[in-house]
Amino acid sequence: MPRRPRVEKAGFHHVINRGVARGAIFLDEDDYRIFLEILEVAKERYNFMVHSLCLMGNHYHLLIETKHENLSLIARQINSKYAQYFNRKQNRIGPLWQGRFKNWFVYDDSYLFVLFKYIEQNPIKAKMTKKIGQYRWSSSSFVLNGEYLELLDGSKLFDEDIFSILSSDLTGDEIKKLDIFQSTKYKYDDKDVVRLKQYSIDEHFLDIRNITERNKSIGRAVADGYKQSEIADYLGLSRTTVSKSINNINNRGQVTNTKYL
Repeated sequence: MPRRPRVEKAGFHHVINRGVARGAIFLDEDDYRIFLEILEVAKERYNFMVHSLCLMGNHYHLLIETKHENLSLIARQINSKYAQYFNRKQNRIGPLWQGRFKNWFVYDDSYLFVLFKYIEQNPIKAKMTKKIGQYRWSSSSFVLNGEYLELLDGSKLFDEDIFSILSSDLTGDEIKKLDIFQSTKYKYDDKDVVRLKQYSIDEHFLDIRNITERNKSIGRAVADGYKQSEIADYLGLSRTTVSKSINNINNRGQVTNTKYL
């Protein structure tokens, strides 16, 4: 199976990597600090911003904003330098990482704050803490506890009132948004990122029995990347009707799609 194309486009990226066989990559406080130092050096060298981070025992999450098409260089610097440090310290040989890093390009700003919540709430999901800011090696901990970390300069975590948003639990609709985000396929088109649709338009509108089901399916189709004009033409509706259906769905918070992975 071919690999998912790597999107290097400048912008926001959610980056994840795990230890090989899900083994631990951080064993003590020094390990966490060395990783942050390596990340800081990479930030200065490759000119990107770190908006959110969470270093778990066997994996890490980063939400970074690149200024150039150099994501692979950034990840290679971080992963190789840390692997060299860890292997030397533990007197081990062989790969530290499970494989090449994973990244998701944030093609729509509506996913940004959902990603912030997902990353910062990772320790809560793992039942390691009960609320944002309690886990030592998350960016929210540094910000909320007043521990200055140059690495986070410019992070959106310093925006006013953001923690009132991040502290609330992920809703069902936000989890579904993450599913859309993580499962979306895209391609380069004239150096721009274009989403590829997950389902045919016929599949979106199978077995529609009433207007409510039709409107929900319209919401799914829009989330899947179909234009309102495409949906209107397929259903034989006016574009105004389709637009009103989408507005009603958004006002009720009914963004739906496939299960969350």
